[in-house]
Amino acid sequence: MARRNAERRAALVDAAIEVLAEEGARGLTFRAVDAEAGVPAGTASNYFANRDDLLTQAGARVYERLQPDEETIARQRAAGADRETYALLMRETVGRISAFRTGYLALLELRLEATRRPGLRAVLTERVRADVDANVAYHEESGLPGDATAVRLLYLAFNWLIVEQLTLPGVFSEAERERLVTAAVERVVGP
Repeated sequence: MARRNAERRAALVDAAIEVLAEEGARGLTFRAVDAEAGVPAGTASNYFANRDDLLTQAGARVYERLQPDEETIARQRAAGADRETYALLMRETVGRISAFRTGYLALLELRLEATRRPGLRAVLTERVRADVDANVAYHEESGLPGDATAVRLLYLAFNWLIVEQLTLPGVFSEAERERLVTAAVERVVGP
């Protein structure tokens, strides 16, 4: 029987994210999650039906934690609708995602695991597609320059830039990363 304590479940899922980032998908066990969360052995197995359930919930939680807060959204909506504002928005986004290093690394592990687990693949595909669609809709509503293709191209470019930043941090300095984000916006969006 799965437990219903929402705070405990969230803490366990957050612990699963940390384990995925540190140990990889192979290291994700209920015992490892219990240890990371600092709870008695057997706790995670009372909250998740199986390992696939834990993987799926960890994937959902990473996306939940990557969302900007209401203050950031309000500030972005109040900003101008030009390329400079667009570049600032993208630099903030790349910075926010890069700051949640363990979450993004866990997400990379989950993506690899999804190549072998159709249920996880379906969940992640649905979530990524929904996020891309939401980004395109936000872009179109905001009046920012560029079109839906530009949004998708920037999504792809910035995801790889984040991978470089988190896995091989010496490749680009933070200042160079910021310049690259600005250049990508200027070149993809156009004048």
